[in-house]
Amino acid sequence: MKGIMYHYVRPFDPLFPNLKSLHIDDFRKQLDFFESEYGFVSKADFINSFKSGIVPNGVVLTFDDGLSCHYKYVYKELKKRDLWGVFYIPTLPFIEQKIIDVHRIHILLASNDSRKVYETIMSYLTDDMLDKKSENEFRSMVYKLQVNDNYTLLTKKTLNYFIKYEFREIIIDKVINKLIPNFEKILLNYYLTNNQIKEMHDNGMVIGSHTVSHPVLSKISKNKQFNEINDSFNYLEKIVDEFDIKTFCYPYGGFHSFDDNCEIILDSLKCSFSFNVEQRDIEKNDLLNRKQALPRYDCNQFQFGQVRELKKELI
Repeated sequence: MKGIMYHYVRPFDPLFPNLKSLHIDDFRKQLDFFESEYGFVSKADFINSFKSGIVPNGVVLTFDDGLSCHYKYVYKELKKRDLWGVFYIPTLPFIEQKIIDVHRIHILLASNDSRKVYETIMSYLTDDMLDKKSENEFRSMVYKLQVNDNYTLLTKKTLNYFIKYEFREIIIDKVINKLIPNFEKILLNYYLTNNQIKEMHDNGMVIGSHTVSHPVLSKISKNKQFNEINDSFNYLEKIVDEFDIKTFCYPYGGFHSFDDNCEIILDSLKCSFSFNVEQRDIEKNDLLNRKQALPRYDCNQFQFGQVRELKKELI
């Protein structure tokens, strides 16, 4: 059984020419490929596997970040094919009506030259804002599966891992104010709406938690981990009325992004299962003994899952 992870799935947008998104046409082609090569696991068979230990053959589709394209393109395509998916949603955008920091970084890089973004960051960043422990710990561990130019990689590592969290929002604010005028207008169409989430849930999609603010959980205290996870579950449950399946996935993913406390918290909250990012199939041992860290592949590891080059979009 293969878990597959997606983020942005949408057509090319000239407002965000550098956005690392999977084109909707390629998504359709990849669904055709999965159908012919592996088939898809039914929701019932997937849920039953945690009790039976029987690993069904096929693909389970997961989508992170609660993006508007997940309703506009993904959900409608899945519904057309009578498929289901798991949609993991960070709740801060709904609670505070703001774009979370990880997505503000995406927008900066999608709409500007990456070198310009990185150099602007460095013009505001001072040495005391960096967490040397995190820098040493995460430098060689992150973004191994992504194809990024050097300045994009430096930008993501600096703002997602190396900077102390108390300075992160301040620095991003300064960079956005300089590079993207009228930024707040982007919020209007960036995320799913409550009504869309409810509709998706009512039509067979699974809605899961992706924390409140999308932090690297291993960088924060156990109490903050609990609040990030529990508060997100509580908010989403109000939208869908009641979880039929309670599930979670780790922001950023990979074993560096969470710790044992996270899995203990998820078990205590009666979370049915959680997804990590690990490039291998889900096996019996995962289902029975470590359901809070299920492996899943990035979609780019399979045919039709790669980001198109910009020049191809402009032909």
